[in-house]
Amino acid sequence: MGAKSILVIAGIAVVTLLYLVYLGATYEPPEGTTTVIIPPPEPQPLRPEPEPSRPSPPQSSRTRVPEEAVTEEPEVVEEPEVVEEVGDPLVSAVEEPAAAPDPEPVAVELPSLNASDPFVITRLQQIGNGVALLQHLADVQLVRRFVVLVDNVSRGDLPQSNLVYRSVPGDFPVRTLDDNLFQMDEAGYRRFDQAVNAFIALDTDQALSLYRLASPLLQQAYGELGYGDVNFDTTLRRAIRNVLETDEIGGPLQLVKPSVMYLYADNQIEGMSDIQKQLIRIGPENRDKVKTKLREILLAL
Repeated sequence: MGAKSILVIAGIAVVTLLYLVYLGATYEPPEGTTTVIIPPPEPQPLRPEPEPSRPSPPQSSRTRVPEEAVTEEPEVVEEPEVVEEVGDPLVSAVEEPAAAPDPEPVAVELPSLNASDPFVITRLQQIGNGVALLQHLADVQLVRRFVVLVDNVSRGDLPQSNLVYRSVPGDFPVRTLDDNLFQMDEAGYRRFDQAVNAFIALDTDQALSLYRLASPLLQQAYGELGYGDVNFDTTLRRAIRNVLETDEIGGPLQLVKPSVMYLYADNQIEGMSDIQKQLIRIGPENRDKVKTKLREILLAL
């Protein structure tokens, strides 16, 4: 390059520099504008590791905002999360119906003792197997006859008349061994089957409910016998225990007939109480049935 070319380039540079100086001296900024100086980024301080429940974005993605442009936002206070308890879905899916209130007991007006038969018969008909049992009971004065029977049995006796149950049909079968000695025919046991089966099939709970309902009438009838100061329940329990204490007697059973009535040839058997001898007469199978039913009643009293 020649000297002339170097002079031309130097001249252009001097003129350009003078022009820039002139612009800087005469420049006026427009009104209404603000000059913002952006400071260079400052190194970020080390911060503690964020909690797992509130993850923060990585440091590399954060941009520092100039202090002049930062607007302080109100601090947000997080309310604790309310967690509703969730029950067993199999249980909560089906809501149990509200329990119905127990019905109030209905007061029952008892009839007078003299007019108590229709009341007792109607109530017996409503008991399980009560209709079958009624076929073996007397027609009138059921309360009084029952009380007399229980009172006699509690003392080991049997009433000779006004029984609460009907007489068993048929003759007392015996076998003749000689002119003075006889033997009880076991076929006679079957005469008592129907009455015994009707008794043991009676619903125990319902029968005791009727017994408790009619207790005032039973106590009144018991008072007529001169036991007004004795609880009839106590007499009934004693009567049941007398039946349960009957010994088991094996056969064949021999009889004698000194007069109209047959007697047991064995003096030990003949010396037993009337109720015990009656239980022997109905046979071992029926006797076991009656005892089992009476134990059930005694436990429920």
